[in-house]
Amino acid sequence: MLTDLSLPALLEELAAPREVPGAGSALAVALAAAAAVVQMAARLSPKRWPEARGVAAQAASLRERAARLIDEDAEAYRRALEARAAPDETERQERRDWALGRATAAAAEPPLALARLAADVAELCAATGTRAEPGVQADVAVAAALAAAVARGACQLVAVNLTVLPDDARLAEAEQLAAAAETAAASLRAER
Repeated sequence: MLTDLSLPALLEELAAPREVPGAGSALAVALAAAAAVVQMAARLSPKRWPEARGVAAQAASLRERAARLIDEDAEAYRRALEARAAPDETERQERRDWALGRATAAAAEPPLALARLAADVAELCAATGTRAEPGVQADVAVAAALAAAVARGACQLVAVNLTVLPDDARLAEAEQLAAAAETAAASLRAER
């Protein structure tokens, strides 16, 4: 499992000359790090902000969920690649196409989950904003920007993994989530 690796080993896995793990796993790592930064900021702020302990707990939950997606994305993408590489036999073409369609659609689910989590992390950052200790407010703004970037990247992966038509509801949801995350991150820049 990727989550069992040290950071240097995980980075080596991401840099290895193979398709899995890929960008989805990297996005999940980045999102878990952003949630950890918000958790840190909240943990440093309970004297100034009574709700900080609750925010720290929310950030911890988001961090854990993002970390699970590191492996989930890699596994879903691996299955999609295997389905794509399956032999193309004419008499079994319909069954292969069905399996490929299912595997490709399943590979879009972890990035969509990442977009949802990234929007949540960015919103939590916006809620934390100036309530956190002054010395870590910039950290929270950076975590929000990172979450917004993850949401936008996840949106791209949803589109690629689905090979979607423009009116696909999942792509529309991913676009809305990325926009919401970007708005939340921008609100922190405006407060400065």
